[in-house]
Amino acid sequence: MQAPQLETLTLAGGCFWCLEAVFLRIRGVIEVESGYSNGHLPNPNYEQVCTGASGHAEVVRLRFDPAQISLAQLLAVFWTIHDPTSLNRQGADIGTQYRSGIYTHGDAQQAQVLQLLQEAQAEFGGRIVTEVQPERGYCAAEDYHQRYFERHPDAGYCSFVVGPKVDKFQRQFKALLRD
Repeated sequence: MQAPQLETLTLAGGCFWCLEAVFLRIRGVIEVESGYSNGHLPNPNYEQVCTGASGHAEVVRLRFDPAQISLAQLLAVFWTIHDPTSLNRQGADIGTQYRSGIYTHGDAQQAQVLQLLQEAQAEFGGRIVTEVQPERGYCAAEDYHQRYFERHPDAGYCSFVVGPKVDKFQRQFKALLRD
């Protein structure tokens, strides 16, 4: 039996705890890692990213099986669980580290993402501010950020911000949920 050909995609849409909690629930998503990407400091830490000085966005790096979940389906979830029309902010989280971004892995993926973005722009009246760039300068976030919602579901931010996004995803994308 041949191993699945996995693809990688990196997404920024506000706090990485929210994105991670949702994408961990999608069938065909094999791995989700919270991290920092597309900044200028090598291997920044959380404090450096939080100041905005590193230029990095909080991201999740997904490894997925395109035979089980398409790039179009992943981006449909992405457009729904954050506000892609809000520049450098998601709710009360403000700064370039909370920007909306899709960081691609290869020319073919970049072209597909740009086509899907054009289609989404039509749905959003041309207001999407999501940047699309090749992923660069990625590094994993500290261990305590990984699977944060899973380990701290009752923490304030998780209860009031992450939990509602997970609930919204589960209501709107039942067909994509893991068994």
